[in-house]
This record gives sequence, structure tokens and C-alpha cells, in this order.
Amino acid sequence: MKGWLELKKLPRRVWVLSAAALVNRFGTMALPFLTLYLTSALGWTAPRAAAMLALYGGVALVAGPWAGRLSDRFGAARIARFSLVGAGLLALVFPLARSAASVAAMTVLWAVFSEAFRPANMTAVTESAPPELRKPAFALHRAAVNLGMSVGPALGGFLAAKSYLWLWIIDGLTSLASAVVLWRGLEDLELVAPTERERGASVSALRDPRLLWFLVASLPISIVFFQLDSGLPLFLVRNLRLSPAAYGLTFTVNTLLIVAIEIPLNAATALWPHARTLATGAVLFGLGFGAYGLSSGLATALLATAVWTFGEMIFMPGGSAYVAAISPDARRGEYMGLYIMSFSLGFTIGPWLGTLALERLGPGALWSGCLAVSLFSARCLSKVREPQAAAAACENASPAPL
Repeated sequence: MKGWLELKKLPRRVWVLSAAALVNRFGTMALPFLTLYLTSALGWTAPRAAAMLALYGGVALVAGPWAGRLSDRFGAARIARFSLVGAGLLALVFPLARSAASVAAMTVLWAVFSEAFRPANMTAVTESAPPELRKPAFALHRAAVNLGMSVGPALGGFLAAKSYLWLWIIDGLTSLASAVVLWRGLEDLELVAPTERERGASVSALRDPRLLWFLVASLPISIVFFQLDSGLPLFLVRNLRLSPAAYGLTFTVNTLLIVAIEIPLNAATALWPHARTLATGAVLFGLGFGAYGLSSGLATALLATAVWTFGEMIFMPGGSAYVAAISPDARRGEYMGLYIMSFSLGFTIGPWLGTLALERLGPGALWSGCLAVSLFSARCLSKVREPQAAAAACENASPAPL
């Protein structure tokens, strides 16, 4: 109960930013059904449709850092609103694209605007919450995202059964509605962009050894995490001979735990050292995904899911809070953009690598490998330098221009 009461301390801006994320994710339904839309509505082959999804993922890799830099230059809240308006309008006109060239062009533009929202919004959360409340603030933001995602794709399935056109309409309208939430909620609380002088006095993110160590050390965790989208469904259905509905239950368990526990859990661990938070989350990730190798049925698989979900609830807000803590005021967007890019890289590598390991080496190798790399990552993350201890080293570094 005490953890939930901590939410009262969060500034109104954090609630507004989380509400915008909730509305936006509630309408996230076009991307999960993009491949089905292209194959069913436009008659494309499956490989051709998958290429558009890969194109979207490739653009997402560079959209995060790009949006982060724009947030530093023009203000995070302003970029978040701009990205939502652009993504909403593009979603509404996307069905007009019919040729391969026009669909590819629309996919690139849609990816740029859609993927710019997350780093801008998270940067705004960082700027809005005091350091001691950043873990609960990011936990609230993640709870909003997960709650929205628990509804959006499911609703999209019903709409797709009627007409794929409705997916694009609802997706576009909710993006525009999310922009309105930010516009009205932050109209008297606009976040001011840093001046050029402030930017020039700070160190480029790519020259900060603390950030680079953290990004490299946490990449294995993102690769393990995205086995949720590749290795896990194949393992449950093909190896354990469970129904696809069993795979859906893993999302149910994951989402329910996050919505019910993540906020008080992060309020309780708000004062933990960053190294302890990150290493604990990484260990739980490894134990959870590694436990799939011991699973013999649905009950044990769901128990394993619960274990790594606790890792997610500790690691994800903790990682965002660490990046926020080490980032200079004038380059918070750049830092957050690179952090998000590292997860996009994990999404690019993880599903392919996990599927390859499952096919060639078997489930034992896949899940024991997840355990091993997670524990290695935990060891590295336990060595991250705390912001206060490393501040002097970064201040002595020469500033780099944009």
C-alpha cells in the first residue's frame, strides 16, 4: 500500500505523460497486424510482407537517437506531440498506398514518427520527476504502456475480422488523441529546450564510458527478453505440445503482474544503488528464461514467466532511471535515444538468434544459453559506475559538438 501512496508524490506532468502513453498504446493495432494486412488486403506474399516489417525495424534503430537529439534541441514534450500528430495522420492515409514503392515509403515515414514518440516521452518523464522518484515514475509509465498494449492488439483482432481499414483508423485517431492529451495537459507546463551554450558544455553520450558500458552490458538482456516473441512460442507449441492459447497466457500473467506489482515494487526499491537494481533484474531474467528448460507443462512454464517478469519489473525502470541519472540536462534525449536504440538492436538480433539456436541446438541449449548470458550481463551490470562516483571523470572529458 505504501508503494501506491508514493504515486501521490509524482508531479502532474508524469501523470499526463503516462496518460498520453496509455492512449497511444491503447490504439496500437496496425503494426502487430501489418503482415496480415499486406498479405490479406493487398495480396502480398508472406516474405514480401515480412520485408516491410523488417524495414520498419531498421528505421526504428535510427529513429530513437534521432528523436532524442531533436528532443534536446527543441524540447521533449514538443517532439512527443509532433511525433504523435505525424504518426496519426500517416496511419489514416496508409491504406491509400497500394504499390510496393508507396507502401515502403509510407512504412519508412510511419516508423520515423511512431518510434520518435517513446524517446521523447521518456525524456520528458526524466525531466519531470525528481531523481528520488524516477523509478516509480518510469514504473507508472511502463504500467500505462503495458495496460494499453494489453487491450490494443486484442481489440485489433476483432476489428481486423471486420475490416483492416478500421485498424488504421483507430490507430491514427488514438495517436491524435494522445497528442491532444499532451497539448492540453502540458500547455502551462511546457518543457524548455536547452540552449546551445548548455549543449556545448556537456559531453556527447558516445563519449561517456558509463553509458557505453551500460549499453553493452545490458544488450544480452534485451536479446534474452525478445525470446518472448520467437523462441518461447515455438518451444511451447512444438516442444511442450501446448496450444497457442498457452502462449497467450504468458502475456496475461506478465501483464497482470506488471499492472499489480511494478509500481509498489519500484517504490520499495527506489533507494537501491543502480548496480544492485540492474544486476538483480538481470539475474531474475536469467533464472526465469532458464527455467523454461525445466518446464514440463503449462504450470511450470507460467511459473518461469512469473520469475522473469519480476526481473523485467526491476530491470526496465531501473535501466531508464540509470540512464536518466548519468545524462547531462542538455543531452537527456540523446542518452535516452541511444538506450532505446539498444533495445531495438536486441529486437533485431534476439528473435533470429533464438530461433536459430532452437532449431539447430535444441531447447536445452537455448534456455541454458539465456541463463548463462543473463548471469554474465548481471556480473557486468554490477560494475556500473554510480552517477555520483563517476561525475568528476565525465566533467573532465572534453565536450564534443553535436
